[in-house]
Amino acid sequence: MLGVTDTTRENGLAAVLPALSDAFGLGVVRDRRFLAHGLMNRNWRLVTAAGVCALKEITDVPLPKARRNLAVLVDLAREGIPVPAPLVDASGNVVVEVGGHGYCVLPWVDGEHLQGTDLPLDQVRDLGALLGRLHEGLQRHGPGPVPERAPVAKVCDVAEADRAAAALASRLPADPVTDLDKAAAEALHSRRGLLTRYAGARPDGEVPAGPYGWTHGDLQYRNLLRRDGRVVAVLDWDRLGVRPYGEEVARTAQVQFGVGGVFDLDRVAAFCSGYRSVIDLSEGDLADAVKRLWWKRLTDFWQLEFYLDRQDPTFGEMFLTDEALLNWWTDRADEVQAAYAAR
Repeated sequence: MLGVTDTTRENGLAAVLPALSDAFGLGVVRDRRFLAHGLMNRNWRLVTAAGVCALKEITDVPLPKARRNLAVLVDLAREGIPVPAPLVDASGNVVVEVGGHGYCVLPWVDGEHLQGTDLPLDQVRDLGALLGRLHEGLQRHGPGPVPERAPVAKVCDVAEADRAAAALASRLPADPVTDLDKAAAEALHSRRGLLTRYAGARPDGEVPAGPYGWTHGDLQYRNLLRRDGRVVAVLDWDRLGVRPYGEEVARTAQVQFGVGGVFDLDRVAAFCSGYRSVIDLSEGDLADAVKRLWWKRLTDFWQLEFYLDRQDPTFGEMFLTDEALLNWWTDRADEVQAAYAAR
């Protein structure tokens, strides 16, 4: 049985589906299934007269940015990089607006989402090399020129982070009823202690080291489809932007192999080795990126903010898992840096 939110969502789609089908030339829609695993945008699997496709209602980025990003996939796909090229309407638009919302349609790709820690080491190394190929492809087909000046990355200071933590603590129940709220309050208290202890480790300056260019922005297992031991689709290009390459390497390794509150250091090393076989990122550039990422995790509370704003326990659980990883990482900073430096 559908809940109220699900029923509203499905009724909303039913109202606009004929117009979307006509715009993208899909023909009769024989079946549709909502894909519940997405955290931000809304997605459906459609079986149509024109074939099986994925329909996305764009809610997480402005529509002009979505159009810009989706257009890049056409050129990347022509080069053999595993990305699904979006369908276009009669005027060549990749995003169609109906009923006050924007939608895009991409060909359906069969595959599965596998966490990075479930991959054998050779596939981990291949994933690192794929990220290098993506960066090379985006050097040729990015949505615009890369600025001459390196991107600036804000480095939050301890006082600002502590104020944010205090504000979040005030929003948690004084006498927590749920285990999640109790654990979140304890984790937030622990984080404030870490901030005090490591205040002197703040990275220097707001210009990260190393080369930069267009990057995917969210390369993690939910955005990768695998089949027969290889990546067959890189999905969700909403966060395409200019960043230091080291930043994306460091973040991707963390979200892929920092699972269950610990890093799988062997897989971090294999991934970085694969990437550096394509793009020669120096050890110093990577070390700077890893330190900046650690500091960002130390001073950021976005999962807890989402949990409190949306009352969605998924984000509260993410906060607790990432808190465990932050503590593990902090205690083993030298080991983590050594894994990232692997050739």
